[in-house]
Amino acid sequence: MRHWYLCLVFLLLSVNSIAQNKATSQPAARSAAAGELPPEQIIEQFASKEEEFYEAWMQYAYVQTANIRVLSVDGAPQKESETLVYEVIFNDDGSREVQLVKRSGRLRSVTLSPEDVEIFQNINPFALTKTELPLYTLKYEGKEKADELDCYVFSVSPKSTKGGRLYFKGKIWVDDKDLQVVKTVGKAIPQTRENQFPEFETIRQVIDDKYWFPVWTHADSKLRFPEQEVRIEETITYGDYKRFGSKATIHFGNIPEDKK
Repeated sequence: MRHWYLCLVFLLLSVNSIAQNKATSQPAARSAAAGELPPEQIIEQFASKEEEFYEAWMQYAYVQTANIRVLSVDGAPQKESETLVYEVIFNDDGSREVQLVKRSGRLRSVTLSPEDVEIFQNINPFALTKTELPLYTLKYEGKEKADELDCYVFSVSPKSTKGGRLYFKGKIWVDDKDLQVVKTVGKAIPQTRENQFPEFETIRQVIDDKYWFPVWTHADSKLRFPEQEVRIEETITYGDYKRFGSKATIHFGNIPEDKK
């Protein structure tokens, strides 16, 4: 009887061990089957793609149009708008320049600050290159669709806002196939009571069958200043991309008097 009892105990323990091992291995098997990458590897790969994107983007001429509209002030509807058209061109020596070629309309309730222009030209589009990556904290938020693309989503925030420059705070969407950033939503920081920035959404599309370049940026936000609340809408479009043949450096010159 004792012999049969020990055999029965051994059999039950073996069955239980097999069941536990099977249960433990199922999540790993599902993860492997799904082909999911760990967040650290996703970040490493898309940061390399962002480096390629930014270097390529700096070799393209294009037209950037920013339309700013004031929709309301303290709840009262307004009809104010201003449009800025920039051209990114290349000089004979290969240097790259951003020129304001057209300015129409006029804003009365708010004034565009140098930081606003910096956001138009550099913060949007935001590129999380390997150089910028150490300055930010990233947190994996799961998967979502951006249009028809399945994407990894990461929240992004600066580790510090010191240094006398602007940083990005928001979210990015990374295509799970190409591991390219295809969408960003966020705002520039730090802000002050007198200098507020709206939250932007930027969409990228494939240009020249290779690069995910920005084509559209939009914001619709209420900015709370010390003396008033202003609802502002901003739309930036990027178009007429043309590649320049050599490496370039960028210069931000003064706006010619006849273009102001």
